[in-house]
Amino acid sequence: MLIITGTFRVPRASLEAARPVMAAMVEGSRAEAGCLHYSYGEDVLDPGLIHVIEQWQDRATLEAHWASPHIQAWRAAWPELGIGERDLTLFETDSGQAC
Repeated sequence: MLIITGTFRVPRASLEAARPVMAAMVEGSRAEAGCLHYSYGEDVLDPGLIHVIEQWQDRATLEAHWASPHIQAWRAAWPELGIGERDLTLFETDSGQAC
């Protein structure tokens, strides 16, 4: 399993315009084969700081995700929305365990 976690920033002035674009990205990703979890969440104390959590079955499904039409549309929207300060880390694990 692959886990991606981290953050990106949306300027406060762009948050309303960014929400439907982010929702389309999350919905498209969740519908992909091999997507185990995909979510964006806005930080309660820092508006515009978006937390990312993704879980993918394997490298092949993640690479298919990176080539998907919805991720291309998402990336194309970044300049207009001012999305930046991306800080994401990929982790590989054999399995997960509830704690």
